[in-house]
Amino acid sequence: MTQQQDSHSFDTLIKNAKVFNRGEPAIVQDVAVADGRIVARGQNLDSSLARRVIDAKGLWLMPGLFDIHTHYDLELEVAPGLPESTRHGTTSVVIANCSLGLAFGTQRDGVNDPIVSCYARVENIPKHVLKNCADNIDWDNPKAYLEHLETLNLGPNVAVLFPHSMLRIEAMGFEASITREPTQAELDNMKNLLRDGLQEGYAGFSTDALPFHYLAAQPHCEKTIPTQFAKFPELKALAGVVREQGALWQATPPKDSVSGTLKTFLLTSGRLYGKPLRTTVVAALDITNNWRLARLTKLLARMLNSWVVKGDFHMQALGAPFKTWGDGAVTPLAEEIPELRRLNETDLDARDERREILNDPEYSKAFKAMWMKGKQGWNLARLKRKINLEDYAFHRTLAEMQIERCPQASWQGMDFQEAFDRVRAINAQAQSAGFSENEREMVQKDFAWVEDEGDFMLQMLRSFDSELTWSTVTANRDLKTVRELLMNPLLLPGFNDSGAHLTNMAFYDVNLRSLKLAAEGGEADVSFMVKRLTKDAADVFGVEGGTIDEGDVADLILIDPKKLAKYDGETSAQRIYREEFSHEQLVNRSDGVVDLVMIGGHAAWENTAFTKDLGLKPMGRLLRSANKR
Repeated sequence: MTQQQDSHSFDTLIKNAKVFNRGEPAIVQDVAVADGRIVARGQNLDSSLARRVIDAKGLWLMPGLFDIHTHYDLELEVAPGLPESTRHGTTSVVIANCSLGLAFGTQRDGVNDPIVSCYARVENIPKHVLKNCADNIDWDNPKAYLEHLETLNLGPNVAVLFPHSMLRIEAMGFEASITREPTQAELDNMKNLLRDGLQEGYAGFSTDALPFHYLAAQPHCEKTIPTQFAKFPELKALAGVVREQGALWQATPPKDSVSGTLKTFLLTSGRLYGKPLRTTVVAALDITNNWRLARLTKLLARMLNSWVVKGDFHMQALGAPFKTWGDGAVTPLAEEIPELRRLNETDLDARDERREILNDPEYSKAFKAMWMKGKQGWNLARLKRKINLEDYAFHRTLAEMQIERCPQASWQGMDFQEAFDRVRAINAQAQSAGFSENEREMVQKDFAWVEDEGDFMLQMLRSFDSELTWSTVTANRDLKTVRELLMNPLLLPGFNDSGAHLTNMAFYDVNLRSLKLAAEGGEADVSFMVKRLTKDAADVFGVEGGTIDEGDVADLILIDPKKLAKYDGETSAQRIYREEFSHEQLVNRSDGVVDLVMIGGHAAWENTAFTKDLGLKPMGRLLRSANKR
């Protein structure tokens, strides 16, 4: 094509970049931006027409990346620039996943504080952060919420899902939403509210069925969030509204029910229901101690998208090892195990309350039985552990749990098995010079009674509580399998959980890690992955974006492929203190991999630094669904 001939100067001209767009073969081109849009693409565009020229020789230019599974609802209120995603090339995010969102405002009823109760444990966000956010909410309906988002100084663009838990609370009241099914009148109200929301521009509807998403406020700590009290007829009725409106359903599978999963996700079927329902589901993971799940994921995707079922079904795949961090017992892994879940029912800073639980003889007995299950004797539990078919995702293997921070500084960097071996050696009065006097005194004071690893873990939690930080990988250990999942055209890269689990997860850079894995197969695979992370994501969620054609909004990034090839995402995580939260957060650092992030024609990140306007002036926009009336 030839250079656009008009009287306007280019605000920015990017020269000699290798351009990836729409899955087409990459081509070296110049790209010109003016007034926030792509105005020209081609060879040898005239540099004299540009206010600014960037030489991108050797760099990849592509549309800005989508993060389709975030929980940035709260962070947008205090840091709308979303810096921890922006720096890694994310220019569009989807919020209100897993049935949780702010569409109806605080929904406080004088007794219950739904935002605090629903988010605190599910997303491991401190209650004071949630309460401060709720205190500043001044809207009370879904239309006003979208209008509010349009007033923020957005960094990345934002697409919003309609949250089922909050919809139930609105139609039924908080107490009823976690105790019973809706009446017909309440269900009709939910359907009308959902329909109105989708017509206002919400991209879809989010539900959740993971059985370890619990409420965080007494007296409801033993109950799950409202969406999980919906039975199939309610889901079917609400999914019918989503289908009718041509929107998206985001869901999670009922973890422990194969038949329930199949029945639920057959709602995607055009064969059964007349029209396919676009459905995206969390998550396609290669679970370390249950090899069946990755295979079942691919089988389910093939079946539901087959000509027999005529579905439109997209499992979300995570492009990295599923590594989580725990602060003592505070970890998402704890919620699926009753004995650990009881500790998570306490507030994050309630150390005395947890110590009282840990010192209770009956609890100690139950904890030890849980920890040692399948590790001794010959029984069904031992067999299931031997053949990697355990019931829990958390493997409870000491050698695979790494100590990151600990008041006993000499244990930092060790795995739990190494620390346990040292305890046993000291208790056996070994005279090795490798034990300091401080370590001996600590072990003899706290750990002298320890006989097995169940005792050891119990005492680790008693002695150190949340001052003990540790990490483990429970899924996606084999990167070859991860790559196979990512490159499967029936799946969709996603499930980063950005903005949630402040000190438990760090997947802000996973889109980059996905690109790196794709690059192992050559340029054609990179082109395919770029399309998956951009245009395909936009199409599945029914919003604009994901391309860099002439006339498109200029959401684009530049990546250094040589630095990407050398990037080690597994060593990128670090803790920082976020003033916005008055709390620590686990984040990633990929500095040098992404040279430029442009959102709406504005440079947001360049040369390893944020621009001065990020978060202070609007760059991104609200991505209303194409179904908006």
